[in-house]
Amino acid sequence: MTDEAERWRQWLRRHGAALLLFARQWCATSAEAEDAVQDGFARFWSKRGRPRDQTAYLYACVRAAAMDLGRGRRRRETRERNSARGEMLVFEQPLEKVERQARIEAVLAQLPGDQREVVVMKIWGELTFAQIGAALGVSLNTAASRYRLALARMAAELAEEVAHD
Repeated sequence: MTDEAERWRQWLRRHGAALLLFARQWCATSAEAEDAVQDGFARFWSKRGRPRDQTAYLYACVRAAAMDLGRGRRRRETRERNSARGEMLVFEQPLEKVERQARIEAVLAQLPGDQREVVVMKIWGELTFAQIGAALGVSLNTAASRYRLALARMAAELAEEVAHD
């Protein structure tokens, strides 16, 4: 195995799971998210020496790839819906998840997109606010503010659900 191939594998091992969760924010299925991670990683790898912060650039590449796939999916769905005389597409839901994870995912899904992506990048991607800001094209303070707002909202929602149980 070449050094280049091993470095590629190390990057993927280090960031793959968090990137997959990150891509799920824009993708309808896990398979689509996996495609987005692969596409984004390929975009990143070919230009990885150029950006100052490679991790932030990697997230930006995966985000762009996921959004591109989402746009393509929406166009395809519209074409299929129009050609199927009004029949709607039905997507299978992922396998059952543990109750706690399902609650957290539901609360995460309720967050505004700009807050949700920061939470995923910070918690699962372990990025700094500077890296998040660079990936999203916002300031470090904006990234931190979105994170604080999201955590407060999530804590309130999860506390409310526990109170109702």
